Order: sequence, then structure tokens, then C-alpha cells
Amino acid sequence: MIRGAALALVLAGSPEGASATITQARFDEPTTRYDHGVLGDEIEYGALVLTTTRGPLRIRLPEDRVFEDIAPRLADLDADGAPEVIVVETDIERGARLSVYGEDGLIAATPYIGTRHRWLAPVGAADVDGDGRAEIAYVETPHLGKILKVVRLEGDRLLPVAQTSGMTNHRIGDAFIQGGIALCGGRLVFLTADADWSRVMATELVEGRLRSHSIGTYRGAESLEGPQGCS
Repeated sequence: MIRGAALALVLAGSPEGASATITQARFDEPTTRYDHGVLGDEIEYGALVLTTTRGPLRIRLPEDRVFEDIAPRLADLDADGAPEVIVVETDIERGARLSVYGEDGLIAATPYIGTRHRWLAPVGAADVDGDGRAEIAYVETPHLGKILKVVRLEGDRLLPVAQTSGMTNHRIGDAFIQGGIALCGGRLVFLTADADWSRVMATELVEGRLRSHSIGTYRGAESLEGPQGCS
């Protein structure tokens, strides 16, 4: 469990000791204690609320952290048949990190970027390379460094898999993140824009390396909502 966070579990009729499965997740406790405003306003969130088969679970961050994200994402990252929750969690002084939560609290996280007002934008999570293990992709500093990174959950760590530069999926002030994971030409790919928002990019993970190619001209957010040849 994360240091300094309050976590309360309310049981909902399941036998004591039964394992809980997360079925839904949402952010709560809006706050203005962090003044970044990268998503179009200065309201972030102080709590993550999980709906589980044993009842609701609220994970409350300490005052020096917020959830700086549009919504939690559910994905089975350890192949046990039950989802984990992927979020962007930001330290007011050290910037954002990608965090994975479960019914017992924090499971794993990437290092904080290291500087105030530095953020990352998730792309998605899936078994992109077909090896039976899910990968998580995100763009670190999509407005500055524009680095597409891929990590994988291994126990209580998020281990780096691969990365490449020159990719982005968010414009400052947008209340949404563009792109995602799509099936293009029979392969799962990470969909982003290139660094100057001129091309739609499809990035494959092949033998531990990222391989990117353009699949069209970027003409606005709709360009990344199902490019030709992708579903």
C-alpha cells in the first residue's frame, strides 16, 4: 500500500476472506491543490474508488499527490483473469508516474518523471506482441520529450520493455487523450501522432523492439479514431 494513503474497504455480503475482483473504477474527491491544468482545468482528484465483488474500496492519496488523469483504465495485467487499474498519479513536486492499483492498494508504479508540471498520457494496455503477457504503453511528456514507452507488470514492478521518441497523443489543454491500441493490418499496434502532429503513426512491438510507420495524414482527433485499415 502507498505510504501516507488512507484505504478503506467496505464488505458487501461476500464471505470473509474471499478474494475481491474489481469490476469498476472512478475518480472522486476533486481538488485544486495541484496547479498544472494540463487537461484543460485545474481540477484533479484525490481519491480512486473501486467497485469490487466484496464491496466498495476508496484509495485516498496524501495531500502531496493527485490523480491527474481523465479516467481509470481496467486491464488484466498479470493474466489471472481479474483486472488491475491503471492511472496517472502525480506528485506535486516530482511530476507524474504511471501507477497500477489492485484491491489491496498500489501494486507497482514507474518512477516519477522527476520535475513539477511534467506529465504522461497513457495509450492503452493489451498483449500487443502475442506472448501472453499484457503490455502498457504511454507517452512520457507528450508536449516536450514525446517518448512512447512500453512497460510490463512483473510482480510488484513495472519493468521497461521498449521505447521510441517522436510520438505524441495529447495537446496541452485537451480534456481527452488521442489514439490508443487498434488492430491494423492484422496486428495490434499503438496508435499515436508523430511529434509535429502531421502523421498518424502505428507502432508495433516486435521481439522487444518498437517499429513505427505512418498510416496516414493527421487531420484532427478523428484521424486517430479508426484510421483506414484499422479497427
